[in-house]
Amino acid sequence: MTQTAQLDGFSLLHKQQYANLFTFRKSGAAVKTPIWFAEQGGKLYVMTVQDSGKVKRIRNNGKVLIGPSDQRGTPLGPTVEAHARLLDPEAEDARLAKTLLDRKYGFLKAVFDLFGSLSGAKRAWIEIVPAEGQA
Repeated sequence: MTQTAQLDGFSLLHKQQYANLFTFRKSGAAVKTPIWFAEQGGKLYVMTVQDSGKVKRIRNNGKVLIGPSDQRGTPLGPTVEAHARLLDPEAEDARLAKTLLDRKYGFLKAVFDLFGSLSGAKRAWIEIVPAEGQA
């Protein structure tokens, strides 16, 4: 895991395409997952499948770390502490998350969505906000 930084919100992720999201097992062990994300209004939005490990871990503990990475998860900078919560898939904030991710990743996300729908994958939407004192 990279060093945790005290930065202005998610400024370290500006102009990045990928980030590492660290979620935590009940044992306290961190699990790193490279993700796509979109930002608006000081919040990050992430899409995943409903039965993923990160969804289960966030449901148990919303504390996360996030930092810039390449598509394979190689860290490109420090991480920041944040809080993640699962969004109601029918709520306006989930629709906003989908719109922002569609806009940012365009054709690649459309292909990803097509394969997801063909496989029957159900989506989960996550909102991530900076931990207190970092906004």
